[in-house]
Amino acid sequence: MSDETPKSRSHGRLTIQASLKPRDLMEERNVRGAWAARVITLFPEAFPGTLGLSLTGKALDLGLWRLDAIDLRQFGIGKHRNVDDTPAGGGAGMVLRADVVDAALRAAAGLPVVYLSPRGRRFDQAMARQWAAGPGITLLCGRFEGVDQRVLDHHNIAEVSLGDFVLTGGEIAAQAMLDATVRLLPGVLGNAESAVEESFSDGLLEHPQYTRPALWEGREIPAVLQSGNHAEIAKWRRAEAERITRERRPDLWDRLKRG
Repeated sequence: MSDETPKSRSHGRLTIQASLKPRDLMEERNVRGAWAARVITLFPEAFPGTLGLSLTGKALDLGLWRLDAIDLRQFGIGKHRNVDDTPAGGGAGMVLRADVVDAALRAAAGLPVVYLSPRGRRFDQAMARQWAAGPGITLLCGRFEGVDQRVLDHHNIAEVSLGDFVLTGGEIAAQAMLDATVRLLPGVLGNAESAVEESFSDGLLEHPQYTRPALWEGREIPAVLQSGNHAEIAKWRRAEAERITRERRPDLWDRLKRG
């Protein structure tokens, strides 16, 4: 392995300063005490991606959280920095080497580690809240046929899945999971109540939403929402959330009823 220090792409800062230069999200910045996300990936240029936009991007720039994209290739073996090899026992594809992944994990030490894998526990809102309540998370993005099992066992790494489907790599899943988590951090959402009322916050899918115009294509906003009676509005929204959950996600409804 090369003697040069492995590089990562870091994002986020503590304060805003006036500058004539364009804002460079790829610039190394020191964000002390902020919630931290580290992503071990063969494609660090994929980050921040959509995480650099809208509310998560603004929060990143304000230093409410920090993102480090760690280039796995920096830990590769030999002249060509090889990171993978053929599967033991034969088979198609390639497997990320245990020694390479181990070196990257040691460089990213200090936060809980999750391997993004379709065989893992399915990511959900409760997990996002759990991550947001901690100091941060390190996400290991798989590629090819996956990661040598020995390094996962050695570091006792939990596996988490975005859903029951297979992606070409973990980068898209990492962005989705981080988006779901970062928006729960204090100060990220403009209205904190938004996170309380949305889908899955209380085990139900969210009630329908409406806005102007009051009449569109012959369809009116439900009268109760224009009544000004907040108690009746809350009752209607709860009833609609229950109805939609029963119809669309009976598994969630059954789980809620079991308590």
